[in-house]
Amino acid sequence: MSEQKQGDAAETGRACPIDPDRRDFLSRTAFWVTTGTLTFAAIGVARMPKPGVMPGRSADLKLGPPGNFPVSPDPVRIGARNLFILHDENGFAAISAVCTHLGCIVAATGDGFACPCHGSRFGPDGRVTQGPAGSPLPWFRMSLAPDGQIVVHTDKMVPTGTRFQLG
Repeated sequence: MSEQKQGDAAETGRACPIDPDRRDFLSRTAFWVTTGTLTFAAIGVARMPKPGVMPGRSADLKLGPPGNFPVSPDPVRIGARNLFILHDENGFAAISAVCTHLGCIVAATGDGFACPCHGSRFGPDGRVTQGPAGSPLPWFRMSLAPDGQIVVHTDKMVPTGTRFQLG
């Protein structure tokens, strides 16, 4: 501001008028900040009906009543979830059908399980008998649902050899 304008403002006791360019800048800035804020708020409100995380498959698998699995030395394959159910005189067990080497699906054999991809072999309890797999097939926790069905909890591993007893 020039010295003449400063002097005039001091004599009259009035504040200096705001520069028109500055006024335009401030009003435009306020307008765009408000517009942006309202836009993001509208986007947030529009997204509210949709969940942020889509539910995946449940880790709990109901297999049916225990009578569906007769006592047998042979494991029963549950293909939809890649696991085997064992039912012998010691109780029930659930073993993963996914090879611990590279994730191929193992097949039941007379002496355990075999991976068709790279030749790993596992004993009847899922322990590695021939590589390249370095760890045994995982065993999963089992329970009985209130409606009497057997439930396998594929997110909860138990030690090899753990059996689920009815009653």
